[in-house]
Amino acid sequence: MANLDRIYAFHVASSEYFEIVGNECSLRLKILTRLEPSQVFIRTEPDNEEQLIPMERYSKNDDWSFWQAKIAILPKETNLYAFKFIVDGFQYWLDATGEVKNYPPERDIHFRFYPAYQPASWVFSQVFYQIFPDRFYDGEPSNNVKTNEYLYEGKPVVAKKWAELPDKNQGFREFYGGDLAGIRQKLDYLQELGVNSLYLNPIFVSASSHKYDTIDYFNIDPHFGTNEDFAALCKDLHAADMHIILDAVVNHTSERHYWFDRYGEYSEAGAYQTKDSKYREFYNFETDDPESYLGWAGVKTLPVLDYSSSKLQDMVYKEPDSILRQWLKPPYKIDGWRFDVIHMLGEGRGAKNNARYVREFRKAVREENPEAFILGEHFFEASKWLQGDQEDGAMNYFGFSFPVWAFFAATDHRNQAIKIDASDFSFLLARARARIPFINQLAQINLLGSHDTARFLTLLKKDIDLMKAAVTMLFTYIGVPSIYYGDEVGLEGEADPDCRRTFPWDRDNWNMDLFSHYQKLISLRKNSKALQKGGFIELYADGDIFGYARAYANETIITIVNRGKPQEINLPVWQLGLSQTSAKSFFSQREFAIKSEFISLKLNQGSELLIF
Repeated sequence: MANLDRIYAFHVASSEYFEIVGNECSLRLKILTRLEPSQVFIRTEPDNEEQLIPMERYSKNDDWSFWQAKIAILPKETNLYAFKFIVDGFQYWLDATGEVKNYPPERDIHFRFYPAYQPASWVFSQVFYQIFPDRFYDGEPSNNVKTNEYLYEGKPVVAKKWAELPDKNQGFREFYGGDLAGIRQKLDYLQELGVNSLYLNPIFVSASSHKYDTIDYFNIDPHFGTNEDFAALCKDLHAADMHIILDAVVNHTSERHYWFDRYGEYSEAGAYQTKDSKYREFYNFETDDPESYLGWAGVKTLPVLDYSSSKLQDMVYKEPDSILRQWLKPPYKIDGWRFDVIHMLGEGRGAKNNARYVREFRKAVREENPEAFILGEHFFEASKWLQGDQEDGAMNYFGFSFPVWAFFAATDHRNQAIKIDASDFSFLLARARARIPFINQLAQINLLGSHDTARFLTLLKKDIDLMKAAVTMLFTYIGVPSIYYGDEVGLEGEADPDCRRTFPWDRDNWNMDLFSHYQKLISLRKNSKALQKGGFIELYADGDIFGYARAYANETIITIVNRGKPQEINLPVWQLGLSQTSAKSFFSQREFAIKSEFISLKLNQGSELLIF
């Protein structure tokens, strides 16, 4: 929503305002009638030159006037557009930040869409639950790693008791016994919580507990179970109308993978053993010296793959029985892939031709399952991967997690202090939204933390009120919410490996108030089209308080969060064009009157949800 001298306009690329028919796109816009423009144009760049297309007013009521026009589209390119208004002889512009400005917007904040894009349509209604398998539940103790069972990086692996804390110096060689049987046995818990999609950290054969160093992509790690066990889990999930995506770690392998064979464990020599190995071209060697290979982030146990090799391409995604395709087929039929460090993947040492391979991954995955979800891991801005031709969504650290950490916990991703107010918070969120198509905004995976970060409750110094406020945003902000296992019961933890503590299954150790808060919001989101598909309308951003609405058809939900002391505010709602005279609190069921297009609220630290 936009604000300039009480001029307000709204557009979002949802079905109410956006429709592609053939080689044209019909765009619609609404403007509050209190001050209307004499002319409205759509600005496009079909050949990299500005073109202004007049819009016609097709309807009007007491609150809004409605405008529309058609534009020609470029089917296999990202199409950009913005809106220009002439009011009393002056020009104003609406861009994808939702603000009306008195100057033309930069190209990177134009509205945008990719006509050929086909989303994974099931994703919008999901609530994801991320499981780090070794730490969730031990359902089959007989397959547990035993202390001294083998060496990892020259030191023996360690089996730990369930409630013991991870050792910060050797967390990757510590094992607690969590497995696939444990996940199956806790499906009743997941359904009690209400989640309907699982994202599992890596489950393929690996010597570490994190399993981002894959030894065998075609088999489940025996300490987690068997391929048959995984097929049974997938069957149970799908029977319960749940989905599952797996971690694809195809930028690098373990040094013990048979392609690389660092220690000469296989009958067929791998890339490290001889420059004549048929797998040598799979990796990046500077010279004939076997030690001259590239390791991910300099870590020599994780040799980086080189996708200039057509044979590697065949093994990973091209052949019918390739890595990415196999797990999408029966008896597993997983629902998508989360690609680890996908931005780093490519040819040679600099992620050369990265976009080509991400597009080819997408093509291969969608050939097996046209509804598969393609999710990328990006710690920073991912807009160029989210234009419709590569990923469906990204793990939204840049556009959600980091702004939320800064606003609520006053820290950044490196645990360094940062000070922002609600206005800064608004800017950080809008900046990220504006750079990607609306359909991809809806598919962003929003998270408060993960296996790579400190637990959010720990960042908040155990402040449950602030935690609940952030959780409210998690479930009502644009995008798909993802819960890191245990957050819902108050599990804590500093940075990796402490953030990978075991799930505390004794309910006496749970924060039941927080758990109930999660349950209520999960149920709300699963049943709300406004939260799944609705546009985003900012209402308030001042000091410690941030408020916004999500709206779709006749449903509107307002979220207000307060990180500070109790305050009274007059929340403006005239932007919404509501016919109702009151709103009901989702949490307390209290009625709030709408007077002169404002709602008077007394806000404690925490959050409020208003339902219309």
